[in-house]
Amino acid sequence: MSSTAINHTLEHSGHAHDDHAHHQSFLTKYIFSTDHKMIAKQFLITGIIMAVIGMFLSILFRIQLGWPDQNFPILETFLGRWAEGGRIKPDFYLSLVTIHGTIMVFFVLTAGLSGTFSNLLIPLQIGARDMASPLVNMLSYWFFLTACVIMMGSFFTETGPASAGWTIYPPLSALPKAISGSGIGMTLWLISMVFFIASSLMGALNYISTILNMRTKGMDLWKMPLTIWALFLTAILGTLSFPVLVAGVVLLIFDRSFGTSFYLSDLVVQGQILPQQGGSPILFQHLFWFLGHPEVYIVIMPALGITSEVISTNSRKPIFGYHAMVYSLIGITVLSFIVWGHHMFVTGMSPFLGGVFMITTLIIAVPSAVKTFNYLATLWRGNIRFTPAMLFAIGLVSFFISGGLTGIFLGNAALDINLHDTYFVVAHFHLVMGSAAICGMLSGVYHWFPKMFGRMMDEKLGYLHFWFTFIGAYLVFFPMHFMGLDGVPRRYYAFTEFEFMKEWLTVNTFISWAAIVSALGQVAFLWNFFHSIFYGKKAPQNPWNSNTLEWTTPVEHIHGNWPGEIPTVYRWPYDYSKPGSPVDFIPQTIPFSETMSSNFSHDFEGNPEAERIQLEWQKNDEAERLAEDKV
Repeated sequence: MSSTAINHTLEHSGHAHDDHAHHQSFLTKYIFSTDHKMIAKQFLITGIIMAVIGMFLSILFRIQLGWPDQNFPILETFLGRWAEGGRIKPDFYLSLVTIHGTIMVFFVLTAGLSGTFSNLLIPLQIGARDMASPLVNMLSYWFFLTACVIMMGSFFTETGPASAGWTIYPPLSALPKAISGSGIGMTLWLISMVFFIASSLMGALNYISTILNMRTKGMDLWKMPLTIWALFLTAILGTLSFPVLVAGVVLLIFDRSFGTSFYLSDLVVQGQILPQQGGSPILFQHLFWFLGHPEVYIVIMPALGITSEVISTNSRKPIFGYHAMVYSLIGITVLSFIVWGHHMFVTGMSPFLGGVFMITTLIIAVPSAVKTFNYLATLWRGNIRFTPAMLFAIGLVSFFISGGLTGIFLGNAALDINLHDTYFVVAHFHLVMGSAAICGMLSGVYHWFPKMFGRMMDEKLGYLHFWFTFIGAYLVFFPMHFMGLDGVPRRYYAFTEFEFMKEWLTVNTFISWAAIVSALGQVAFLWNFFHSIFYGKKAPQNPWNSNTLEWTTPVEHIHGNWPGEIPTVYRWPYDYSKPGSPVDFIPQTIPFSETMSSNFSHDFEGNPEAERIQLEWQKNDEAERLAEDKV
């Protein structure tokens, strides 16, 4: 069925939904909703809750690192036997690090970011009534929520949550009796991730189907906003890479419960020789990082797409190098599958193979640099509006540059051998992926909040939130580079036992204070977000004077998006400040026949409606010339 026919069918179903909406119960409208806009809100609010939990866990272990020899009785009040005497136990410290990483990478930066904005923007920006399969879309959220509940449930088990690191390397993850966190907590981690991956796959297949089959009339691939391109390629990445982790997890469950030896060999635990032999923990690393490195781009690409939209809109300029931006996204998607080995330079791999991974890792910097330069070129001499969304988008560019440069160090095998598993890796990872992606997510929240909730967020609180977040992130993660260069290892419970590390204790204290203050700054966002949902100023239909289709829908949500016919698209989404135009934005739904004074010759390429207008112009010009010749 063609995209036009599908949308025509959905138009009628959209009206049916509108008629039915008045009779919907609270459960069907807000809880078990199949409306993509409501599902986007569910993903976002769940993601925010998980982010608060992840941030709280990081503050707990930063307290341990900043003041390793002090007791804090309040910790025992909150954590009970895991912090007897007011000090966090070493095994629980490992659990905090593990669950913090898992929450932030998977539940916040993957589901919270991609789940929110894919659901919100794909149907609205391509001109569709809803997702290709609204029911599967609803299920993807509920699988995600189930994964969150199971993961958090592990805190209430007797042996505590998983503590093998968010990468869950064997043998700690494969031997239930290795440490306390290897028991039921690790099992719950694995079950949770299976639910999470099922959710991601349902979502990704839905996003791909919707973009390929349900674009409105005139919306060809080269008229799609860069946001949609980023979300589309992210979905492809997830579809191809997440199943590999499921395979790795299933083999891990076999090793844990059924006596197999996929990842185990020649192990001695408490003087007892284990029967497993012939397996290799390196196999698990290959399987994990084959997902793990595309996962980095599953996280960052939606943030880059959001940033493209926000920077262009608030610079009042066309995005610089639209085609180059698309091709760089495609390049990142392809290359991200052949660089996973740079996480494994110290596993004893062949130097030749290490060289191959090093070259592909350095090559992937090229499309990333293209995107960075194009953002800077778009900002250059733009009529910039410094909204909170714009500040966070610029913050992403800053973190992407500073964090990306350190990636060149780690991509070099000779240097990585010295820097591997030090705080240098923590600093790089949190700047280029954590801080940059969070900035992209927050930029999207501030920009599309009026579309999601019909109200405006408070700008002053937005500015306060940005500066706390931006400055705080640099104060927390920038000093870690120098700790890593000095050889300070990550994931250690305390550094007081090592003479050469004691000199970094004051730096750790400073980092912990910066993390606490930065976390307190997030209260401004939480208040602004939840207060504005109910009491914010009512939003106009198009508060940012944007060109994309989502701003043509009414402020009041209807299931079906547009009350009448879906608008037709005539132009690309970045006609800002076009010479000859009386206004500084021309929405995609405006025909070229209505903008005669600002049309360029390249506007007509591959556009039937525009080519027809150009042909009429040429005929008129020829008629006028013949008339002049006769005179």
